[in-house]
Amino acid sequence: MKSIFVRILVWISLLFVVSSFAFVATSYYLFRRDSPGNNFMRRVLDSQMDDLRTAWETGGAAALRPEIARLDARFPGRHALLDASGKDLLTGEQREISAVEQGPTPFRWPFGRPASRAAMTHRSEDRRYAMYVTSTVPRFDAPNYLPYYLPIVFVFVLGIYVLAHYIGRPLRQLRETVGRFGSGDLEARTGLKRRDEFGDVARSFDDMAERIQTLLTAERRLLQDISHELRSPLARLSVAVELARTSADRGASLDRIKKEAQRISMLVGELIEMTRAEGDPAERKSAAVDLKELLEDLLDDLLIEADEKGIHLVRDLQGQMVLQGDAELLRRAIENVLRNAIRYSPAEEEVTVRLVREGDEALVVVRDLGPGVPEEMREKIFRPFFRVEDDRARRSGGVGLGLAIAQRAVHLHHGQISARNADLGLEVTIRVPLQS
Repeated sequence: MKSIFVRILVWISLLFVVSSFAFVATSYYLFRRDSPGNNFMRRVLDSQMDDLRTAWETGGAAALRPEIARLDARFPGRHALLDASGKDLLTGEQREISAVEQGPTPFRWPFGRPASRAAMTHRSEDRRYAMYVTSTVPRFDAPNYLPYYLPIVFVFVLGIYVLAHYIGRPLRQLRETVGRFGSGDLEARTGLKRRDEFGDVARSFDDMAERIQTLLTAERRLLQDISHELRSPLARLSVAVELARTSADRGASLDRIKKEAQRISMLVGELIEMTRAEGDPAERKSAAVDLKELLEDLLDDLLIEADEKGIHLVRDLQGQMVLQGDAELLRRAIENVLRNAIRYSPAEEEVTVRLVREGDEALVVVRDLGPGVPEEMREKIFRPFFRVEDDRARRSGGVGLGLAIAQRAVHLHHGQISARNADLGLEVTIRVPLQS
C-alpha cells in the first residue's frame, strides 16, 4: 500500500467504523442505564397487571375476559393472567414463568435479523400473579436503523474519497513533474496555484526548477559561445607563433600574438559578464537605484573615451527616477549601449543621452549619428556575436556581445530594449519599470 490516496481512504474508513461502534455502544449503555423509557415501560406493565388483577379478583373470569380483550385491542399481542404456578386463569393452560422479571427485549444490532416471535412475563409485586404477553410483531426489538445508516455511510465514504483525491492529486502532479524534470525536460513546472502547504511545496519546486534551468542554460550557452568564438583567434594565434619562429621580423609577429591574446582576453571577459547577467538569481544584488545619478556617473567616466574621438556627450536627464534592481548590471547594460554609440559615431559628432519618465516606466534613450543598421538586421543586433556586415566591429575590437549583455540585463529588470534607425544614426531605447 504505497499510495497516500489509498492510505488516507483506508485510515479514515477505519476511524469511521471504530468511532461508529464506540458511539453506538456508548449510546446503548447510557440508554440502558439512564433512559426513562425503561421505567416508563415498567409502569405501563404494572398498570396493565393491576387492571387484570382487579378484574379477576372482583369479577372472576367474566370480568377478566373483556379486560384482556381490551388490552389485546389497545396493545399489539395477546395477554394472559397467570397464577403463581404459571397456570392461565382463563384457559387453564400451563405456562413457564421466567425466574427473571423481563422488561423490554435487550438491545439488538440495528442490522440484526428481527425475531419472528416475542414473549414476555411480568410479575406482580406480591408475586401472586404474572402477566404473560405474546406477539408476532417484534415490538420489543430495537428498530432496524440500517436503511437510515446506509445513506450516511455513502456520504461519508464519498467525502473521504473527495478528501483523499484533494490531498493525493497535487502529490501525484508534483511527482510527475519531478520525474519529467529529472528526465531532462527543464521546462517542466507544476503550475499549482493552491494556497496551502501543497501549493507552497509546488511553488518552491517551480522556483528551484527555474533557477536550475537558468544556470544550466547559461552554462550551455557560455560553452557554445566560447567554442564558437575562440576558434578563430586561437587559429590566428597559432599561425602567429609559427611565423615568430621562422620570420625575420619577430617584432611584428609578437605584436600579432599580443593582439590576438588581448582579443581572447576581451572575449572571455565579455562572456563572463554576459553569463553573470543571466546567471544565478540568488547572487544578484537588489537595491534602490537612482537612474539619474547612475547616468551622471557613467557619462563622467566615459568622457575620456569620448574626448579621444572628439565625441560630444549631450545630456538631457529629467528628474530623479528610482527603481529596484542590480545597479552594476544596469550600469553595464547602459555602458555597453553608450560605448557602441561612441564607437560607431563619426568623429566630432554628438551622442545624445536622454532620461525621461513615461507613466510608471523610465526611458533611457541613446542616439548616435553613425551609419545605423540595415532595417532587416535591426532586431538581430541583440543576438550574441552578431555583427552587421562591413561594420567597424573588428577594427574597433568589438566581439558582438555588448548589446546582447545589455538586453539580458534589461530583461532581468522586467524591462525592454529596442533599436530604430533615426533620420541620421541609430537610436537605442531602454525601458524599465520604476519603483512604485
